[in-house]
Amino acid sequence: MKKLTTILAMAFSGVLFATPAVESLGDLKKIEAQVKSVVETRTDCTVSLVSTNLGASGSGVIVSAEGLILTAAHVVEGSREMTVIFPNGSQAKAKVLGANYNRDAAMAQLIGDGPWPFAEVGDSSNLEVGDFVVAMGHPKGYDPTRRPPVRFGRVMAKGDLEFVTTDCTLIGGDSGGPLFDLEGRVIGIHSHIAPDRQVNNHAGVSGFKSSWEKMLAGRNWGKLGGNGRDFNRPVLGLLLEPAKGGMRVQEAREGSPAFAAGIRTGDLVVEIANIEISDPEKLNNIFADYEAGEKVPVIIYRNEKEEVKTVTLRRLGDIYKTYRR
Repeated sequence: MKKLTTILAMAFSGVLFATPAVESLGDLKKIEAQVKSVVETRTDCTVSLVSTNLGASGSGVIVSAEGLILTAAHVVEGSREMTVIFPNGSQAKAKVLGANYNRDAAMAQLIGDGPWPFAEVGDSSNLEVGDFVVAMGHPKGYDPTRRPPVRFGRVMAKGDLEFVTTDCTLIGGDSGGPLFDLEGRVIGIHSHIAPDRQVNNHAGVSGFKSSWEKMLAGRNWGKLGGNGRDFNRPVLGLLLEPAKGGMRVQEAREGSPAFAAGIRTGDLVVEIANIEISDPEKLNNIFADYEAGEKVPVIIYRNEKEEVKTVTLRRLGDIYKTYRR
């Protein structure tokens, strides 16, 4: 363990973090013990996933004794079944469930009797820049000569759609693998690996939770890489601008789903799908978990009176011509 202590000391040299405080050798040893515990208790549930029909491989993590696996949507894309390879070389099959491609989030279910080794799911929304994390996975696919390599790092940034950026080094094959906090809870799933492999993005588990039941039910929706030009993405059909207390409807054209629900130009929108709204950027986070055809409640104020409207979301492509006139 001296080697790990040396690595930690080098990583902290000249760097100060708000959380947790690292001010002495004792602090380093405490973190060393936490990392060691994560490795000892979470290695067995960090699995390699191989598509049975495509042959592509990635990683995943088991998060229940019944065998529920979290992974990245791009790992299971196009597959109905995955071969699961455990660190000890044993294998099992897993059925691919649903995927939210907007968040690069997906689920699979192990086939067979449990109980399976698993890790507790944490909460990525509580992460702060500077928090220490542990990344695991199967880079380059399953390798019988080694256990899943361990990468130690810190949170560098938090972005839209609950994505988290860390400086944990990752390479191909790690995608879909788990990011743990120092308590051994899954807080992210490896998503986009940067060209330099040193600053990488992870799908935060809080994003998984917002569409958990839909993925369990086998639903698939969204688009990898964002919604910018995705004409299948669900929309309200409103032009909104920031305003005091919410967002003002700049325009609600006839033929849009919002207009059909009774929302009009000049209304103040304060809540969408039970989420307070004051920033246009938050709309991407809300609609990442919905599909066209689903209904969402929208709270507006008109003439200083609160009203609740139910809007049936529609595809951007279906109402695109309305806003091209």
